[in-house]
Amino acid sequence: MTQQTIDLRVNPADETIRLGPLAVRFLITGENSNGSLAAFEVTVPSGQRLAAPAHSHDHYEETIYGIDGVLTWTVDGKTIDVGPGQGLCIPRGAIHRFGNNGILDGRALCVITPAAIGPQYFRESAAVINAAVGGLPDRTRMAEIMGRHGLTPTSGRLWPWAWRLKRQPQPRSSPDERERKITGESEC
Repeated sequence: MTQQTIDLRVNPADETIRLGPLAVRFLITGENSNGSLAAFEVTVPSGQRLAAPAHSHDHYEETIYGIDGVLTWTVDGKTIDVGPGQGLCIPRGAIHRFGNNGILDGRALCVITPAAIGPQYFRESAAVINAAVGGLPDRTRMAEIMGRHGLTPTSGRLWPWAWRLKRQPQPRSSPDERERKITGESEC
């Protein structure tokens, strides 16, 4: 078996895709990793959510690592805040979505294993989301794009088009403050 030659350089796939107010910056794609993984940063301004429905994927895991701010993920109905230095693995088949309910912009590293999705999905989604010019994207077109790229959108009330792209952010406690609340520790 012949092994494919990989272009060894930092951020070989360096491409930023804007989905409304969100940005997805691809660092590594399946073409750069022999299909083993895709890695990208997602930047979510304060009070924003991705203008696409909650979804699942059966062919890959999605692992999130918090870099800046706090992103709130809902995975199979459970709300999970991911802040700087925290990780979350979303298993295959889990219904999930995310947003930034905080007052700071959020940024996370997303790793897809294996690399079953890449920049093309985000380019196609961006075309639909950006064409809506701040309104709601075409639901049928988004579902078609998602299906073609191995994502299964939810239906009915879980298709939250009422997310509206700008909400008033709520003050958030820091990860340290949340830990103190959970463990009952004092700040001293």
